[in-house]
Amino acid sequence: MLFNSLQFLIFFMVVTLAYFQLPNQRSRVWLLLVASCYFYMSFVPKYLLILGGTIVIDYFAGFLIAKSEGRPRKAWLTMSIIANVGVLVYFKYFDFLLDTVAPVIRDLFPHYDIPYLSILLPIGLSFHTFQAMSYTIEVYRGKQPPEKNFVVYALYVMFYPQLVAGPIERPQNILPQLHTYQPYNWDKVKEGLARMLWGFFKKVVIADRLAIEVTHAYNHTGLSAWSLWVSAIFYSFQIYCDFSGYSDIALGSAKVMGIDLMENFKQPYLSANITEFWTRWHVSLSSWFRDYLYIPLGGNRRGEARRRINVFITFLLSGLWHGANFTFLVWGALHGLLVTLLPGAKSSKNRVVSKVAKIVLNFLLVTICWVFFRSPDVHFAFRYIGGLFNFVSGSTTFGLNGNELLFSAGLIAFLLWREFRLKSFLIQKDESFAFYVFVMVVGCYFFGVFGENQFIYFQF
Repeated sequence: MLFNSLQFLIFFMVVTLAYFQLPNQRSRVWLLLVASCYFYMSFVPKYLLILGGTIVIDYFAGFLIAKSEGRPRKAWLTMSIIANVGVLVYFKYFDFLLDTVAPVIRDLFPHYDIPYLSILLPIGLSFHTFQAMSYTIEVYRGKQPPEKNFVVYALYVMFYPQLVAGPIERPQNILPQLHTYQPYNWDKVKEGLARMLWGFFKKVVIADRLAIEVTHAYNHTGLSAWSLWVSAIFYSFQIYCDFSGYSDIALGSAKVMGIDLMENFKQPYLSANITEFWTRWHVSLSSWFRDYLYIPLGGNRRGEARRRINVFITFLLSGLWHGANFTFLVWGALHGLLVTLLPGAKSSKNRVVSKVAKIVLNFLLVTICWVFFRSPDVHFAFRYIGGLFNFVSGSTTFGLNGNELLFSAGLIAFLLWREFRLKSFLIQKDESFAFYVFVMVVGCYFFGVFGENQFIYFQF
């Protein structure tokens, strides 16, 4: 069930109306859990069993970790992590690992039939796996008591707004809210709906329109540098509007019910360096890797050389988290190198012109790195990047006509203006809110690209 579908709009209205009709939190939790199961089953029903199995394991692991001491305590945590990571590796990386060692296997056993799985990846597996792991780790660290109510814990993992593409939540934020009865609040409803509408606009009007040009460039060879640069820049804004648009819809739909989720994006393309970019882009993932990988590796406590190694390992694994392809490994490695090698300038002391120049340069670096993220393989990515700097050959053709290109550029300018000045989605006056709804709905209806295009991060 895609957010940008009529099915979801009906689902959201029915669930939300029922939610506010229920008299107590227990019945609301049951409603949201059943609704979340239905939401997830709308993709591939049988994969609900996989998610349910890990939920049961982690629920009991939380109690066993809390009641144990010493080695048994660590053993229960290890069991929980192995269960979660094992499922992730099996479904997401098994074929990739076989591909990596396939040449050796074929040389040693030329008649052996390599047992590829060739199965569909459970949607959102990486997201809810990391969210489940954060629970048992926090219990192990003594920062979160084990959740006694199984239904509440299951909802923590399966809460439908952020189930398949985040944000990756922490138990300290969500579990207390799931125990608290939220009375109907019109201001929160307005704020949530306004944010949802902005997320829909970013997805169907901006991201899916830019995708037409991006798809054209990645499906054609021999394009000029100008065509490739336009496509590369469009992809930077496509993936931002696609992913942050999903997050807006997730945060907005939760806000309507009085539940606050973590902010996942903080104007990342206004960053003056790569380090700052990663404090603004996919915040829930970058903070997850910081807290559960970078700091346990030693962080910056063991000298500068070790800090750089820890940073690089963190970004390399972050790249692998995104997908079972060498393109994601290279993408993560590039960001790791940029963070470790380039200085993290203190933007607050920079002059305006200097800061603008650094923001533009940083955006171009991020844009070039995105080429690996979008490309089908590493060879294609290097060829594409080479074309970016070949200004003497190639055909200047686009997937959009001249007017559509100008309109797309105007949408990007509007996006930057809107998000730069946006402080809150709370609209105080009802008349202003009604006008905002009208403008967003009309904009989506007349300028949206429909076809229920899947969100990019659903594949992770």
